[in-house]
Amino acid sequence: MGHGLLFDALIYLSAAVIAVPLAKRWGLGSVLGYLLAGIIIGPFLLGLVGEQKDVMHFAEFGVVLMLFLVGLELRPALLWQLKGPILGPGGLQVLLTSAALTGVAHLIGLPLQQGLAIGLILALSSTAIVLQSLQERKLMQSESGRSAFAVLLFQDIAVIPILAILPLLAIAPVASNRNPDLADRSGVVAAIAGIVLGGHYLMRPVFRAIAQSHMREIFVAAALLLVIAIAVLMESVGLSPALGSFLAGVVLADSEYRHELEADIEPFKGLLLGLFFMSVGAGIDFGLFAAHPLLIPSLVIGLMLLKWGVLMVLGLIIRISPSQRWTFALALAQGGEFAFVLFSFAAQNKVLPGDTISLLTLVVALSMALTPLLLILNDRVIQPWFDYRNQADQPEHEQPELVEHPVIIAGFGRFGQIVGRLLHGHGIGTTILEQDASQIEMLRKYGYQVFYGDASRLDLLHAAGAHKAKLLVLSINDPATSLEVIEMVKKHFPHLKILARAQDRPHAHEILRHGVDSVHRETLGSAVDLGVEALTQLGFRANQAWRAGQVFKQYDNRLLREQVNYLDDEHTYINKSLQYREILSDLLQDDEEGQERTHAHNWNSGLPDNDKEAI
Repeated sequence: MGHGLLFDALIYLSAAVIAVPLAKRWGLGSVLGYLLAGIIIGPFLLGLVGEQKDVMHFAEFGVVLMLFLVGLELRPALLWQLKGPILGPGGLQVLLTSAALTGVAHLIGLPLQQGLAIGLILALSSTAIVLQSLQERKLMQSESGRSAFAVLLFQDIAVIPILAILPLLAIAPVASNRNPDLADRSGVVAAIAGIVLGGHYLMRPVFRAIAQSHMREIFVAAALLLVIAIAVLMESVGLSPALGSFLAGVVLADSEYRHELEADIEPFKGLLLGLFFMSVGAGIDFGLFAAHPLLIPSLVIGLMLLKWGVLMVLGLIIRISPSQRWTFALALAQGGEFAFVLFSFAAQNKVLPGDTISLLTLVVALSMALTPLLLILNDRVIQPWFDYRNQADQPEHEQPELVEHPVIIAGFGRFGQIVGRLLHGHGIGTTILEQDASQIEMLRKYGYQVFYGDASRLDLLHAAGAHKAKLLVLSINDPATSLEVIEMVKKHFPHLKILARAQDRPHAHEILRHGVDSVHRETLGSAVDLGVEALTQLGFRANQAWRAGQVFKQYDNRLLREQVNYLDDEHTYINKSLQYREILSDLLQDDEEGQERTHAHNWNSGLPDNDKEAI
């Protein structure tokens, strides 16, 4: 007698609730926790769950939801700006890896068509495992994270041409009662056009009508319905559901309901991705592994070494720093979840024999399971080795000789230097922390006391005198690191006043959310100065233009702080911005008219125009 759906749900949820927190506590990460949970409950250990094909089909919807959320973060304009990184590194990775795998397959005696099919399928990496692992490590904004994301994005798009190429590599023609070419092509074009046009013109009024009902559960249902409908549509025309959901996300990225969609779908994505990882673990065929105890490990190691080598070369070509290159290569060295779909498609079209597909499916699953372990090895061995080597070659994380300066400057690049020069000009001592060793060497030539170190390290902040200093000027380049420093200082040095530099408006919002009131956007002052000069060039008096600049800065900073309350409500956020724009315009015009009247009065009374501020 079968267990039934509820019993299976009980087993999967129990395994996740027990295994994932333990894995996180042991420093293994949630992905490896899910994989281990799947292996334990799978048919080859405890046997609590059986056939994984149906579960895998359901769990793959987690990948679909993940790519929909990724698409929501990429506005079409931003995606167009990223075309270079996506097409360059992404296209080069697929091309080089496919060519290398095809060559290896041909050398071991496989026909060229089969070798090319295997090369194309195994060139893809696991979007689900890589993104989840990088997000957990807060590496998405690093060199390795951005490069890996670009490669994964191209790979997901490359699934379409691979699906088109595979039938052309068939060993024997597949019997068919119809000529699919024209119908399939028109169906694909119609599906993609339907997603783009429907997302742009149809879904916004639909979501607007649902939102007006003020029933959140219906909005959640509509969001899931949208993604499921797109998945079904893409499957019906033979395309990847994940790619269709990504495209829909991009189309809706400019929608006023983007944040609501993200908030509603995120919990489902997390649960289904966890189910996907568990089903991968439970689907590992240890019986087949036992039948080929030398061949399977050799294939897994060979695949991952070859992909690692290609990715290291690619990292060198696109000039990723050595330590980040290792993270980039190890993160993407596995096979991907799309391989399961493509191998199934290859079997249907008689591109590859069944025993080869079974073997390679196991190889892909094992490579995916090994990836979290490789990233742990990278975290605990490889990256510390780079840190050690850098410390040997560069200044060490120095313990500053404490002359108790009242100000600590973290990050002494183009922004921090200006602050430091102003403070030094008034005789105010500073303790400077900087991570760029070449920058340190240059600054010391000019007589600055600069110390090498990572300001997010608690021991270094203690050594720098944070417990006695009055101010921390935070001008670190990396937004994620700056937020880590803020959290640490708030927790361990609550007396220390933080003056924070923000790269842009979103970064400023995050800093304000972290409880720092003194935020200075790096481009605001210079941009306003340029605008003031533009006004003077257009005939405004110098004092009038200067006042306009001050009014603009005052109101823009006030708007910045008010917008923090509406970051999750795009509609209100935009309305507030428009309201402030009108208020600012009225204020500037009223100020201009007032100054004109004062100027006329001064002229008539014989007072110099420069004295009007005193009146």
